[in-house]
Amino acid sequence: MKSQPLTLGAVLAGAALLSSCAAFSASDTEGVQAAAAFYPLEYAAARVGGDHVTVDNLTQPGQEPHDLELSIRQTAVVAAADLVVLEEGFQPAVDAAAEVNADGTVLDVSGAADLLPFDAHDHEGGHEEGPEEAHQEGHDHGSTDPHFWLDPLRLADVGDAIADALSEVDPGSEATYDANAASLRRDLEALDRDFAAGLESCDRDTVVVSHDAFGYLRKYGLHLEPITGLTPGAEPTPADVQRLQELITEEGITTVFSETLASNAASVSLAHDLGIVTAVLDPLEGLASKDDDDDYLTIMRANLAALQKANGC
Repeated sequence: MKSQPLTLGAVLAGAALLSSCAAFSASDTEGVQAAAAFYPLEYAAARVGGDHVTVDNLTQPGQEPHDLELSIRQTAVVAAADLVVLEEGFQPAVDAAAEVNADGTVLDVSGAADLLPFDAHDHEGGHEEGPEEAHQEGHDHGSTDPHFWLDPLRLADVGDAIADALSEVDPGSEATYDANAASLRRDLEALDRDFAAGLESCDRDTVVVSHDAFGYLRKYGLHLEPITGLTPGAEPTPADVQRLQELITEEGITTVFSETLASNAASVSLAHDLGIVTAVLDPLEGLASKDDDDDYLTIMRANLAALQKANGC
């Protein structure tokens, strides 16, 4: 049975926790307060907001975002935020908390991200039908792929939307938000060019990944083959394993990719059975730990290097 969204009364009852919780102390600071649902949205909001905005990430480092349930103090952050940035449908608990408790502006980035249907990925990449449980219960995001941030240009568009939303909340800083969004876009356009050039000429173009989170990378000519469907760490069916074993052998694939926040058991098992290696391809749904010095740009460049090594680019 799914938990119900916390009401404002419950939030107010727990609001005293905010002052003693360093991770969620935005209510004690001045300026614009923003709440971001998960890491790529936090990164974009922090880049665009700069020194004018304090951004709290509702999904903590090391936490898998799909199954997020909000605590009282996290819900209080939503209630107190001037701007809540979320992706509707990706984290139902965040959607519910924002609908019930948010007093500020709520920005659903889905429109700005221009989400692609899963079958559009398949058409663009010439990709064959993936694992049988591609829409496993509990993580069916509908017909669109929510992992837009793996396309840097879509994240740039989201940055522009965040700038517009912040300018409505804080009109006096509009020029700063626009300039910061333009700076973010320049970085993301450069990253997009590096991916396109870096993956243009490779010995192989098929990549075996842990779960169906990397479809937006198909714009760079990759064919993505997930071991499981939308649920990170799920078990593949015997039919999936057999299909992937045959594919790996036929195409001379050298690497099976795992992730940072989900179990690598299926990837390690598949690679071990075929005598090939594993490596990490980060879907960037969150940082691995609070001590992680990497950010979106460095992790994406590490992903590019891993893909180049695996595919002989």
